[in-house]
Amino acid sequence: MKVFVTGVGGQLGHDVMNELHKRGHKAIGSDVASYCPSDDWLYIPLDITDETAVSSVIAEVQPDAVIHCAAWTAVDAAEDNEKAVRAVNVDGTQFIANACKKLGCKMMYISTDYVFDGQGEKPWEPDCRDFAPQNVYGQTKLDGERAVESTLEKFFVVRIAWVFGQNGKNFIKTMLNVGKKYESVRVVCDQIGTPTYTYDLSRLLVDMIETEKYGYYHATNEGGYISWYDFTCEIFRQAGYATKVVPVTTAEYGLNKAARPSNSRLNKSKLQEAGFVPLPTWQDALSRFLQSIKE
Repeated sequence: MKVFVTGVGGQLGHDVMNELHKRGHKAIGSDVASYCPSDDWLYIPLDITDETAVSSVIAEVQPDAVIHCAAWTAVDAAEDNEKAVRAVNVDGTQFIANACKKLGCKMMYISTDYVFDGQGEKPWEPDCRDFAPQNVYGQTKLDGERAVESTLEKFFVVRIAWVFGQNGKNFIKTMLNVGKKYESVRVVCDQIGTPTYTYDLSRLLVDMIETEKYGYYHATNEGGYISWYDFTCEIFRQAGYATKVVPVTTAEYGLNKAARPSNSRLNKSKLQEAGFVPLPTWQDALSRFLQSIKE
C-alpha cells in the first residue's frame, strides 16, 4: 500500500513513517519544513495551507491512503493566533480531504479529546456528538473533523490525548529536565486522562489504515486513568529521581492561557469491538520510552 503522511517532523508522524516502512508499505512523508532523517524515507516538502500545492502533491503521489498527522498543537499560543491555527487545522485538513476525494483514497485524521468540554468524570465515547471545545485549539480540531466527515466516506478520525514520543518535545522530557534542576515540582492533580506513546499508537494506526473499518475511534495506552501528578510520580519513580512532586489544582497552577480539560478520559472499547489490538499499558510504555532516550 502507498501511504502519504503529513507532519512527519512531529512525534507521531515520525513514528508512523517508521511503522509503515517496517511493514513494507511505500510511505511518502511531508512537512512544512524540510525533514528527512533517513535515506530510506521518501519526502516531499508541503505547506498544507496552500490549496494548490496540496492538490498537486497528492495527485502526483497517488496514494492509497493519507494519514494526516500535521496540526497546530501549541494550545496556549493558539489563543492569540486563531487565523493561523484555523489555516492549518481546518483549511489544511479540508484541502487534504478534497484531494483524497478526487482520488477516492482513504484518509485518517488525528484529533483530540479537546473537542469535548472536558467536564465531568464519564469517559468520552468516540461516537459522542456532545461537542463544546473550550479553546481555539479544540474548536479548530473539531472543525477539522467536520471537514473530513462532510467530504469523505472512507475516513478514520482517531482522537488521542497526552502524547509523548522520541521525536520532539513532550511532558516526560520536560519533567525529567525539571526534576534534575529542582528538589520539588508542582504538578496539576485535577486533570484526568491517559498518556499515549506514539511508538505504540503508530502500530495501531497502521493496523487501522490497512482495513476498511472506518469511523470515529479513541486511542490511548491502557493502564487506567491518571492525573498529571500521578504521571509525574511514576516518571520520577522509574527514572530513579528523588524529586518531590507537589499536587496542585489547575486554578492553583494558573499558568495556562488556554482552558484545559479536567476530564480527558477516552473510552477505547470500540477498538476491540472492531478487532484492533489495544495499546500496552502506559506504565509499560513509559518504561520503554525512558529506555529509548537513554540509548
